[in-house]
Amino acid sequence: MTISKEVEQGQAVYSKPVLWLYDMWVLGISNRFIWKCPTPGILEHFNRNISSNHLDVGVGTGYFMDKCHFPSDKVRLALMDLNQNSLDISAQRVARYNPIQFYGNVLDKIAIETEAFDSISLNYLLHCLPGRLSDKLIALDNVTSLLSDSGTIFGSTILSKGVYRSAAAKKLMAIYNKKGIFSNTEDCQKDLEDFLANRFSHFKIEIRGCVALFSAHHKLETFL
Repeated sequence: MTISKEVEQGQAVYSKPVLWLYDMWVLGISNRFIWKCPTPGILEHFNRNISSNHLDVGVGTGYFMDKCHFPSDKVRLALMDLNQNSLDISAQRVARYNPIQFYGNVLDKIAIETEAFDSISLNYLLHCLPGRLSDKLIALDNVTSLLSDSGTIFGSTILSKGVYRSAAAKKLMAIYNKKGIFSNTEDCQKDLEDFLANRFSHFKIEIRGCVALFSAHHKLETFL
């Protein structure tokens, strides 16, 4: 597995002490007051798109897997992350679902022998990956190899270009980019839109504050 210095830097910040503060700072404060996309709206987005055969990529603290409503009581849930702390904390939080754990870098091709998933989520992951959005969207290509033909891939990412950013958002984003926590100075809606349009017959992007909520389903034949 290849892990570049930039990728390592982006995920290394999520130590166990930081993860214990994550829900309060990111989901409680930053989303509502800085990024202007309150967490309940992201959770609603999850509930609209999630299936009971689901893979969550870039798991954070497992908050959304813990709080979302699966369509049925029979749940097959898998967690994928490059940060073992995140995997451990999330798996413990959703232990009631007996989640499968995959340790891996989504910027690499994924060589996992497993039954396909009917939904895959990537929440707040893309803006942490290094490079331009048009390049790092290879992560979506890689995880979509695990998606069923009619399945849905969805998630959210913080944009920098073409969205309203308050003074606080600009400042915090600049700090995060300087520290290597974010890498989204050029991230824009058009790059995400072009990517999804070339791979799926149906997709939707909704902008809330600095955040793009996206979903796509039915892979095009050229992508199968």
